[in-house]
Amino acid sequence: MTLEDLRKKVLYQNSIDIWIKLCEEKSIFWKDIENYKRFIEFLFSQNLHLKPFPLCVSESDSLIEENREKAKFAESLSEVKDSNCSTYTLKLNDSALSVIRKFELSK
Repeated sequence: MTLEDLRKKVLYQNSIDIWIKLCEEKSIFWKDIENYKRFIEFLFSQNLHLKPFPLCVSESDSLIEENREKAKFAESLSEVKDSNCSTYTLKLNDSALSVIRKFELSK
């Protein structure tokens, strides 16, 4: 599934799902907390409208491996006391998708 597919499901998405789909598109390892943190910092620096979102990981379908991994990732993020490790909602309109796809990890 791509970011476009994610947008077709629901216009507002949580930042973890956006991060996972962006990583799939760019072949980035999505389970790296520091990279997620850089991604959120980037989104804020681009003045995207992010709203805090209390993601409940216990509701994830534990029968699907990706959901189990996403729940572990969200749990790990919640243990870090940094606002860039929080989960947010973001409207996936054309301009937001364009900005999101500009994210690059510095090497």
